[in-house]
Amino acid sequence: MSVRTAELFMAIAMFLASLGLMWTVYADDLAIGWVAGRGPGSGMWPFWLSFGMAGASVWTLVRWYNGVTPESRSDDPYIDPETVFLVGVTVAAIFFLLLLTNIIGLYFSMMLFLLFYVKFIGKHSWPLTASVMLGMPVATYMLFEVALNKYLPRGLPFFESIFLHIDDFRYSLMY
Repeated sequence: MSVRTAELFMAIAMFLASLGLMWTVYADDLAIGWVAGRGPGSGMWPFWLSFGMAGASVWTLVRWYNGVTPESRSDDPYIDPETVFLVGVTVAAIFFLLLLTNIIGLYFSMMLFLLFYVKFIGKHSWPLTASVMLGMPVATYMLFEVALNKYLPRGLPFFESIFLHIDDFRYSLMY
């Protein structure tokens, strides 16, 4: 697919999505205008933003048809093979991140994901890889489990017991 074709497909898809959103607001009888004594109706912003998005899509189609932009004249491939490979590797890595989350927990699977992505895909140094690989799970733990008091998946009982010891240590410091 060329860049020109991708621009055409995206403009058409956004136009159809806009019409779908506008129809949904209209079909659900949401107030599109101003409601006296209350202010804007519940459908006002979704409808008019969708209307604006539809207008922008039509404008993109007109500019595509007239060949105004360099993209609308480009026959270069939209995605090169290297990008397709990188996207495929990323999708596979995220799949394994999600798969391992049920087994070893989010924190350990996040560490493996970051190790793979930072070191082997990004080709960064070991000190940077280690700091990101350890820093991100710690920051995530501090945000979700300490600050927000929301527990993330910890995996099988062996891995959960590791976090129970961490929680015990954390509670001994706090209380």
